[in-house]
Amino acid sequence: MNIDFMRWVDYYVGLPLCFALTCIKKIYSLFPRRVRTRPLRKILFIELSEMGSTILADPAMQKLKRTLNVNLYFAIFRSNSPSLDLLDTIPRENLFSMQDSGILSLAADAIRFFFWTRKNHIDTVIDLELFSRFTALLTGISGADRTVGFHAFHHEGLYRGDFLTHKVAYNPHQHIAKNFIALANSLLSIKAENPYSKTVIPDEEMAIRKVVVSDQSRQLMLQKISTAFPAFDAGHHKIVLFNTNASDLIPLRRWPQNNFIELARMVLDRYPRVLIFLTGDSPEREEKEFIIQAAKSDRCVNFAGRTTITELPSLYTMSAFMLTNDSGPAQFAAITTMPVFVLFGPETPNLYGPLGTMTPIYAGLACSPCVTAANHRKTVCNDNVCLKAVTPEQVFETIKSSLDALR
Repeated sequence: MNIDFMRWVDYYVGLPLCFALTCIKKIYSLFPRRVRTRPLRKILFIELSEMGSTILADPAMQKLKRTLNVNLYFAIFRSNSPSLDLLDTIPRENLFSMQDSGILSLAADAIRFFFWTRKNHIDTVIDLELFSRFTALLTGISGADRTVGFHAFHHEGLYRGDFLTHKVAYNPHQHIAKNFIALANSLLSIKAENPYSKTVIPDEEMAIRKVVVSDQSRQLMLQKISTAFPAFDAGHHKIVLFNTNASDLIPLRRWPQNNFIELARMVLDRYPRVLIFLTGDSPEREEKEFIIQAAKSDRCVNFAGRTTITELPSLYTMSAFMLTNDSGPAQFAAITTMPVFVLFGPETPNLYGPLGTMTPIYAGLACSPCVTAANHRKTVCNDNVCLKAVTPEQVFETIKSSLDALR
């Protein structure tokens, strides 16, 4: 579904539905009835549109799993669900996937969700979204005894109804992973708070688990690498990854393609042992081919579409480092020890920086970041000077020490 159309639906359909459902729930609450709160055993997380957030939310999920010994569930768009397989925190049978192809499919899945939460006896829902009214509605119809999410309180912002039993204050001055942990902490509070969560969250709590890549997975990846570059010699060549794409959700996060081309030429000319692998999905192969032709080197390899998401850790453990736009792969790399250099523009590394070994590349313009929870992540900007201001020469100087180490 087109991103702007999704925003249109979320506003013109989601807003009145949030208001109507809130009114219904408030009227219903006026009638006295016997309420028995179920024990906290089955927690559902909802995050539909951002693959990288499944990684950023993992410390919060692990904390609840560790302290409360609960079963975890997750609702996500089907196209993004493979990202949950990377850390394998959510059992497949506990996954609810939704289509994002149109209004009718979303409505049908919402009805299916209504019955699925009751069939699985979901007693707690945590809405990880900052701005989606659709996830607020899902939370409202879940039938859960405890509903956790970010609430605007007295701030100006998006109206998302009133469906939360645990209203958490979103803090735009701390990392989003800490905000997710604050959601989890609200369930651990021994008393009601307004707002939740009045806790200190040390940096150590954001630590991401590292995956262990099997020898078999490494061998399979080695075969794919050798197929893409038949002359590959593991003892001689060093792989550097360029992820030149970014999610269609925020196209302004893309560093200009010509900059990647110029940087690739600089690296390949000065470091003869380096291979540059361009990563991405299958539909991006044509775009990568343009970069390959412009780079004019057989050591610049089109690797788009050759791996699944679950195979990325194998590729990452066999690569020296990755240069990437601010996108999902930057977050996926955090589950390995591979360093990443991330180009930021419309968003800030202070809030969305990957939790692994990360070096941000950020011009820090006066207008950055312009994409926030308050504007539905839609900016009026149509000229991402924040990324154009970062030159290939500047990026080369930033990655040079890592390249020199490969000599």
